[in-house]
Amino acid sequence: MSYAKEFVCTICHRKFDISKNLMTCPHCGEIGILDIIYDYQAMKETVTRSYFKTNKDFSMWRYSPLMSIEGVPKFALKVGWTPLYQSNRLNRLIGVKKLFIKDDGMNPTQSLKDRASAVAVQKAIEANASVIACSSTGNAASSLAGNAARLGLKTYIFVPKRAPKGKLSQLLAFGANVVRVDGDYKAAFQLSKKAIDHFGWYNRNAAINPHLVEGKKTVAFEIAEQLGFEVTDWVVVSVGDGCTIAGVYKGFYDLFQLNLITKIPKILGVQAEGCAPFYEAWIHHRPLHEVEENTLADSIAVGIPRNPVKALNAVNQTNGAWITASDHQILEAMSLLGKTEGIFGEPAGVTGLAGLMRALESGLIQSDESVTLIVTGNGLKDTDNALKAMKEPPLIKPDLKSFIETMFNKKEEDNNE
Repeated sequence: MSYAKEFVCTICHRKFDISKNLMTCPHCGEIGILDIIYDYQAMKETVTRSYFKTNKDFSMWRYSPLMSIEGVPKFALKVGWTPLYQSNRLNRLIGVKKLFIKDDGMNPTQSLKDRASAVAVQKAIEANASVIACSSTGNAASSLAGNAARLGLKTYIFVPKRAPKGKLSQLLAFGANVVRVDGDYKAAFQLSKKAIDHFGWYNRNAAINPHLVEGKKTVAFEIAEQLGFEVTDWVVVSVGDGCTIAGVYKGFYDLFQLNLITKIPKILGVQAEGCAPFYEAWIHHRPLHEVEENTLADSIAVGIPRNPVKALNAVNQTNGAWITASDHQILEAMSLLGKTEGIFGEPAGVTGLAGLMRALESGLIQSDESVTLIVTGNGLKDTDNALKAMKEPPLIKPDLKSFIETMFNKKEEDNNE
């Protein structure tokens, strides 16, 4: 049973019946992103702490009563219930007392985007669609291809020419019809929109389809539940088009409305310095402007965010903040996270850590505050940039003397640097 009650436009605030098959506001057009409103009073009768204690489905579908789906797929990939680790070493190195790390790179196609794609596939099935399409810088694409392949749906995926080989490999392995666009994400999005409208395919584009935030918000549900519903002071997440940070806020908001948590964490949105439209709008107190997509963190390189209102609200409504990190700082964070916690994140996946380190250095986040860091994607997605973050190993002759001279002299040199 779904407790979804109605759609509301984030621009004009008109309300629409949830039974209507809407993507955006009929009055505001493409900019009229819709939010889904729930009947929390009715939901409270089902969604209690006891409900979670007795629920044996350890996937994102354990939260189906809090979502806008009509049923739970029986044969879907196991998305969600990813590990939440308490930091063992990293927290001391960066100067924060308590740090938790949510490793969403452990999802089936190695990114948080699986949560949105799993919902997209389910909604496509509910709509009797056989083809589903999207534009993506990589992760949304591979997650859609994998989740759709599992349930037998055909996919058309539009990616910019810079899409990393690791993500292209996934797309091809999952049997997607890959459309590699000679241009940036904006060009890929525009072409996908034209094709979707022309052929009538189901639209997985996260900032257009209002149901996909309802999938992404399950990461917040898991964080809260895995912390015993005692949430941290801050939650840190990297940001591209704004859909993930919107989902994180929506999840905590839902739990707060259900009296399952006593506060909503402050949210720190982190953008790459070379593509930071949200940060620029926030710091200069102005509307979002289009910016260049000039960063190696491809998954968050979105020059024109498609979900601005929900993303800005996520920070504003929680008294949070925005911050940026350079590509160099992102690569350093990638190396540091792996060395200290054994978690391998892609550049976009660890941008949150780079931003957290800057926030601690500047005093934006205090050392005695508790923090949850969401790592949104696995480092195997982009091995070219991973190798930039690490020193390649030396090639030695196959004898013990060479091994000792090379490896132990190297360690001494590294220690003296």
